[in-house]
Amino acid sequence: MPDLGALEVLSAIARTGSLSAAGRELGLTQQAISARLKSIESQAGVRLVTRTTHGSSLTQSGSVVAGWANQVLDVAGLLDAGLASLREAARDRIKIAASLTIAEQLLPRWLVSMQVAAQRQGVVAPDVTFSATDSDQAIKSVRDGEADLGFIETPGSLGGLRSRVVGSDELIVVVPPEHKWARRSAPLTAAELNQSFLVSRKSGWWHLLGGVDAEQPAGTEVTPDVLEFASAASVRAAVLAGAGAAVMSSLTVRDDLAEGRLRAIPVAGVDWRREFRAVWTGDRTPPAGAVRNLLAHIATGR
Repeated sequence: MPDLGALEVLSAIARTGSLSAAGRELGLTQQAISARLKSIESQAGVRLVTRTTHGSSLTQSGSVVAGWANQVLDVAGLLDAGLASLREAARDRIKIAASLTIAEQLLPRWLVSMQVAAQRQGVVAPDVTFSATDSDQAIKSVRDGEADLGFIETPGSLGGLRSRVVGSDELIVVVPPEHKWARRSAPLTAAELNQSFLVSRKSGWWHLLGGVDAEQPAGTEVTPDVLEFASAASVRAAVLAGAGAAVMSSLTVRDDLAEGRLRAIPVAGVDWRREFRAVWTGDRTPPAGAVRNLLAHIATGR
């Protein structure tokens, strides 16, 4: 198939009657015009233009091909305009898949503050939709094109995705004030925690940092009895109701700790600090438009 540039040349020659006039209309040198005409004639296998001292005219075959070329160029113009419209719409729309802690504790504040900032600047805030899931599913959604941006809370290989740190927190053991651990003075050991009854999210709290080995001493086994719930909010409610201890994000229970509804129990020999990351596909720089604007807004800490 001839490329669009060659079709444009043939169409311009039909309108203007000469190669030089076609070149002026298209902003091309006569050498470039001749090269494109030669290319389309070679692909067509017939002569399309007759050159004379008085100008250039289309052959009978050239007139037929020029008519087809005009139709193709019209459709190409519609395609170009449609793609431009889609690009513009995509700049103002973003789909997000976020892990539960980020979706419940951070993303609403980020989106509301971004909307407020947009109103102050007199611009329209992007249209954002998001789903709360786990980190593995957020990564999969971005990789499969179901989400433009993901937020995750576990480490590990991202399989070619780009990422940026957007925050951090720490996992802590929490119990209600009447729990026996609330009265102890010495920190828990990892072995004690691993052998205790725990309230947990359905994936198991020991997976939150990317694997068991990262948070237990050599020679110990993770064998806790676990009461599982689908969300951090359900785990928090169960702990407040006296179901037992839980390992939770400090962000999830900060108000409960401040008001004394829950107590944080130290655990010796473990570091449960973790980073929250945004993930996307493509270049090292986040995609232009809503994705890049949101990440820039988060970076300002507003």
